[in-house]
Amino acid sequence: MSSGRRALVVGTGLIGGSVGLALRAQGWHVTGRDLDEARAARAVELGALDAVGDDGDADITFVATPVGSVASEARRALEGRGVVTDVGGVKSPIVNAVADPRFVGGHPMAGSEQEGVDGADASLFEGATWVLTPTDDTDPSAYAEIRNVVSSLGADVVALRPEDHDELVALVSHVPHLTAAALMSTAAAGAEEHAAVLRLAAGGFRDMTRVAAGHPGIWLDICAENRGAIVAGIDGLQSALSEMRALVDGGDRDGLLAWLERARAARVNLPTTAPRPEELAEIRVPVPDRPGVIAEVTTLVSELGVNMFDLETVHSAEGGGVFVFLVDAAAADLVRGALLARHYKPSAQRLA
Repeated sequence: MSSGRRALVVGTGLIGGSVGLALRAQGWHVTGRDLDEARAARAVELGALDAVGDDGDADITFVATPVGSVASEARRALEGRGVVTDVGGVKSPIVNAVADPRFVGGHPMAGSEQEGVDGADASLFEGATWVLTPTDDTDPSAYAEIRNVVSSLGADVVALRPEDHDELVALVSHVPHLTAAALMSTAAAGAEEHAAVLRLAAGGFRDMTRVAAGHPGIWLDICAENRGAIVAGIDGLQSALSEMRALVDGGDRDGLLAWLERARAARVNLPTTAPRPEELAEIRVPVPDRPGVIAEVTTLVSELGVNMFDLETVHSAEGGGVFVFLVDAAAADLVRGALLARHYKPSAQRLA
């Protein structure tokens, strides 16, 4: 059943195709295009698109091209009437290059070793973190619209400043991918000398190197655009490996155990998916009509390590408006206190 809403997807690979499938499952009419016409046609065959082409009446456009072409495609999409976001793995250069109130940089932290639209999956984003990077110039209504659409795909939305995103994603995505590639290359080199090496690969090795099976082409632009943060991340990893090497080489059993226990504790405490409705609280924040408010509130809450759900902007005829969003009830007082410290006047109320 059609929702009457229209979307445009530019780039119909794994992520773009998955966005199309997820939106169409909710009744959206999805148009899309790709530099590879055959790939766009395949997206139609697989049900990721209703039709190939542009749509100037799209309510939202997702730019899912390689990082190097996102800015130009986003500016083209902004010639239409709707809001625009992207899915690129680097944000600062793109956000700075587009600089439009209706554009919000985005990055779904989801993927697969599958390649292209044939690997697309409507459920790819369920439970995944999807970063949005509003700025002082972002239109609050555009941000709320994009956030709500992304949330409807099952993603857990986190707001970060573009530069913060690039530093963090280098650590949790870019460096791990390059590390997996390096480990896989090391093992493959060893296999040339000892044919049994790769046959002995157990679950741990396969888990660590799974991402190395992804399409290598996208990483050239990412490494070029986020070079500084990636190099810093590699330096940090090398330092940690040097520390680990010293512990192993020195036979420091206590030191090694403490090191491994810290890593285990960090791993088991990685965040999970959204809580049940009865575990949520509604935060209402009256805000003035001035640039940067949307970015200030959302990034403040994200920096507290608190997830926001179902953001809504309610405008007032007298100017300004009210931001309404949900958080885990256990974090409501923390969020309220932080907002009070920034001279906002929030209210907090449990849903149940």
